[in-house]
Amino acid sequence: MRASLAILIVCVFAGMAAAGPQKEYTNKFDNVNVDDVLGNRRILNNYIKCLMETGPCTAEGRELKRLLPDALESECAKCTEVQRRNSNKVINFLRVNNAADWKKLLDKYDSKGIYRAKYEKHH
Repeated sequence: MRASLAILIVCVFAGMAAAGPQKEYTNKFDNVNVDDVLGNRRILNNYIKCLMETGPCTAEGRELKRLLPDALESECAKCTEVQRRNSNKVINFLRVNNAADWKKLLDKYDSKGIYRAKYEKHH
């Protein structure tokens, strides 16, 4: 379950980009119930702390931090369709239910507002 959130958050900041012909990120977590993951505040907090460098990272968290810049730059071009759909669910959840952490993540990973602006165009 933890690993699935890591893969989902990779795409969180990328928005609604179309898939390209490039190799996709792993799909081994695509069958995880995202609603269950989002409903577990402890797991969500652990990943946020990892991303913000205020807490330890699991192996999945380290992978997330490694892949996040690529996902942002490529607008999630390597995400599977399931990851894109789930990333929108995660984005909307964070924006509505966890706005303070959403802002911290945006400020850290999109300090210039480049990706934020692209996302807002699609929503």
